Amino acid sequence: VQLQASGGGLVQPGGSLRLSCTASGFTLDYYAIGWFRQAPGKEREGVSCISSRYSSTYYADSVKGRFTISRDNAKNTVYLQMNSLKPEDTAVYYCAARSLATMCAEYEMEYWGKGTQVTVSS
Repeated sequence: VQLQASGGGLVQPGGSLRLSCTASGFTLDYYAIGWFRQAPGKEREGVSCISSRYSSTYYADSVKGRFTISRDNAKNTVYLQMNSLKPEDTAVYYCAARSLATMCAEYEMEYWGKGTQVTVSS
């Protein structure tokens, strides 16, 4: 069972990136998938979540209107489209999974992927 986050990189302010969270060993559509991030010197925080079953979505206030979470069950992948990026979005981004869940509380997530670095800088 493995989660892999990818798609990070260096982007200028105002730019876009799309992160991918791909699972191996299990089927993502039975899981709530959350994106979390941790900036240097700060605690990890929840960014977005997509629930299992009905794919309800949640966004932190800091990213509402700029980030979009979606899932492609055929590819067993969840995406985080990040637009209008700001320097304060710079962080290591992690995806995590919790089975048959509607929410993505950090301490309840069952599986975690290794992070992908997002750097927003001119």
